[in-house]
Amino acid sequence: MEVRLDNLSKHFPGVKGAPTVKAVDQMNFTIPDGKLVGLLGPSGCGKSTTLYMIAGLHKPTAGKIWFGDRDVTEVPPENRGIGLVFQNYALYPHFTVRQNITFPLENVRPKLEKTEMEQIAQEVANLVDIGNLLDRLPKQLSGGQQQRVAIARALSKRPQVLLLDEPLSNLDARLRLQTREEIRRIQRDTKVTTIFVTHDQEEAMSISDFIVVMRRGVVHQIDAPQTVYEEPVNLFVAKFLGSPAINIFDGELKNGKVLLHGNVYHEGLKSKGKFDYFDERIYDVAVEGGYNGTKADYFASLGVDYVEEEPEVKEEPEKKTFKEKVSDLFGKINPKKKQKFVPRIIEGEVNLESIYEAVVGGGYRYTYADFEEEVGKFIVEAGVNRDVKIGVRPEAFTLDKNDNPAIDVEVLYIEHIGRDITIVANVVGQKHRIRVIIPAEERHKVKGKVIKVYPKRFYLFDIDGSRIL
Repeated sequence: MEVRLDNLSKHFPGVKGAPTVKAVDQMNFTIPDGKLVGLLGPSGCGKSTTLYMIAGLHKPTAGKIWFGDRDVTEVPPENRGIGLVFQNYALYPHFTVRQNITFPLENVRPKLEKTEMEQIAQEVANLVDIGNLLDRLPKQLSGGQQQRVAIARALSKRPQVLLLDEPLSNLDARLRLQTREEIRRIQRDTKVTTIFVTHDQEEAMSISDFIVVMRRGVVHQIDAPQTVYEEPVNLFVAKFLGSPAINIFDGELKNGKVLLHGNVYHEGLKSKGKFDYFDERIYDVAVEGGYNGTKADYFASLGVDYVEEEPEVKEEPEKKTFKEKVSDLFGKINPKKKQKFVPRIIEGEVNLESIYEAVVGGGYRYTYADFEEEVGKFIVEAGVNRDVKIGVRPEAFTLDKNDNPAIDVEVLYIEHIGRDITIVANVVGQKHRIRVIIPAEERHKVKGKVIKVYPKRFYLFDIDGSRIL
């Protein structure tokens, strides 16, 4: 069954006057029939909210949910043809495994005979490899076995769509690996369209046909796992996927060239002059993120005084037309107040870091990276000289010289992991700690405290997180 989300949104009212929380914001994507799709993202990004809207447990604020050609947006959960597995399994402790599996079948119409229900229970139990445990109680099962019971119960009604909410979060590391392989096997055997929520990137990439990377209620990228890893659309996706994480260096865009330690990494970008950090759109970004001060408070917190702009005085014409006289009359009845504040710096340097500190003190709730990304849109739009980010995956380094500029690093220590070694180092001239993965046989090339490493491939990201290269 194909599942399509059409401009789907879910907003929750803010608590005690706080701004509305956009848990899911205008989500659009299609899950092909018979595929296994992972909703991936950090905590609070809207994954479970999306799943619960598909299940019918949350009513969307806006948008539509389609199962094939059927609009199920207003259809009750029990009539959607879905199977739902919760994070905590939600098994009835006083029911046997058989009774837990057959319980959803008792309300099926037309009503099933007991022998039919028990036959279905045996079939799905065999499918998830717990066919010999049907007479046990949940407390007599391991965590992995309980998870299989929950999946068997969800499959007992032959759902068109199977929904899994963080199905492996309560299992230990070895059992997680085993159970995720079982979920993939079950999905392939049943060919049921499956959507599962996870914050574990390794889990999502290992068994998904596609992954949907989310952040703050917005979809950032949808693609096959390897494509998302190798071709991230922005800085967030690049940083979220990968273990160890991608190495990020602070570069500089100057006169159209991207520089790192004086080395040119890219040319031909737009740059000119400086950015006006008193742009009033930054105040709007702060308010959207929870800043609760007035505009006057905001500028005052930056060490800025306000001077009202003197109104422009126009000389009266000797003779006025009838239209001008009517305009004057209405102006006296409904005068329009036009006030504009002109900021005047009192003391201190205003930059992105100082603005962030000011707005956090006034209730702004997001990280500096989020703030930098939002304000970065205006900076990029202005085309000014600015900071940029250079990203290199740990495995994309070599100790051999190539066409890409070298990066000087100070070696801290070396980790031995299987056939590879990981060099943990600090970037000379920056505070960043990086990881460089090289084959163990190249260990002898690590000579001295400071060495040069060469990217075989690098990514370029702008200050707003958008990918340049």
